[in-house]
Amino acid sequence: MHEILELDREIFLELNSSFRHPFIDQLMMFLSTTYAWIPLHLFLLYLLIRNFRKQTWLILIAVAVTIILADQVTSSIMKPFFERLRPSHEPSLAEQVFLVNKYRGGRFGFASSHAANTFGVATLMWLVLKVYRPWISLLFMWALFVGYTRIYLGVHYPGDILAGFAVGFLCALAAYYLFAFTKHFLENKRALHPGPD
Repeated sequence: MHEILELDREIFLELNSSFRHPFIDQLMMFLSTTYAWIPLHLFLLYLLIRNFRKQTWLILIAVAVTIILADQVTSSIMKPFFERLRPSHEPSLAEQVFLVNKYRGGRFGFASSHAANTFGVATLMWLVLKVYRPWISLLFMWALFVGYTRIYLGVHYPGDILAGFAVGFLCALAAYYLFAFTKHFLENKRALHPGPD
């Protein structure tokens, strides 16, 4: 485990110190926020409405379940349990970590909520928007990029990001099966009790 943590630390220092520029610093800070990706979220909503119409609300509930689960598992369970300091709070790295706008995040960083949320949404969209899978697969690149912004900003180790991806994937699977079960239940109920024409 010590060797894995050391490797995680070395990879972090390499990624965190690469491609530094004041403009990139501010860009990475912006792209690490939810607001930066509102156009993407609106486009995904359009695809959902186009394909599911009246059942879109079921998918939106699944998205909410994915994000709430991923956020709670990482922030309320894993971070307090493992108590792994973020690189931005690690005293032994104080002179080596590049920070942007003095942003340091919370004290603990394992696992990354950003990574869990984005990978969770990417996984859920890949599962429900099957007809667009060649393009929807690009959402995993989006999740990877958001994960990289957290390393660039100095607030997460690569291991925090990978663990967040795993949490997001599992939460998306749980939400997807909940969606599939609910959809199947409602369709069966409608077939047994059809409404008036």
